[in-house]
Amino acid sequence: MTIDKLPNLNCGACGYKTCNEFANAVDMAETELKKCIHIKEIKEVKNEKINCLNCGTVEGLGDKLNWQDSLKRDFDFILDIIEGDMGPRETILPYNPALVKDLGVKPGDVMIGRPMGMSCGCPITHCGVVTDVDPRNGVIKWCVTGPLRPRAEGLIDIGYYVAQAYDGIIKETKEEIQLGRRYWFLPHRCMLQWRHSGLVNAVTKQRDGSYKVRIEGLFIG
Repeated sequence: MTIDKLPNLNCGACGYKTCNEFANAVDMAETELKKCIHIKEIKEVKNEKINCLNCGTVEGLGDKLNWQDSLKRDFDFILDIIEGDMGPRETILPYNPALVKDLGVKPGDVMIGRPMGMSCGCPITHCGVVTDVDPRNGVIKWCVTGPLRPRAEGLIDIGYYVAQAYDGIIKETKEEIQLGRRYWFLPHRCMLQWRHSGLVNAVTKQRDGSYKVRIEGLFIG
């Protein structure tokens, strides 16, 4: 099985360190393919590209999902990454903000942590690269990526944190996006494909009809 038929996220959820290792395992036993949580459909996997919901661009994704998350709950729009970003852009506040100074967190650092509590309560440890730091308030901005880079380069473990905001692009939506409204949305690259909720407190409509937004007051469910 060739690697281009897999998500190439190297998330590790299948039990293998990389999609390449997983592809080799699928060659040995095709039934292994069901371990990939990102694959929505499987059609002659040896010869045809798999429909993966988490990577690349999937035209009409909302309609294909019937505007429901993996637990069959309705959502209003899909939040995608800003062009040029390596992953979803997230603003976070560690449960112990003093760690930002104590650990010397700076832009470019590879970091892991888990959003806990009211803000998100996501059971997945997030991995990413720091883009901006406010050491006075302990606030960090980063782009969430997969776990391959931390495994290869080392990491800073920020521990539990509160997810304060997402910044992203909306290309597919059932609703007109309005400032000050709370919506249910699906982050395109969410490993669990669970809906999130948040308040749109900044929105710019682009020339192509998409929306650039900042979403705060986050929770999952």
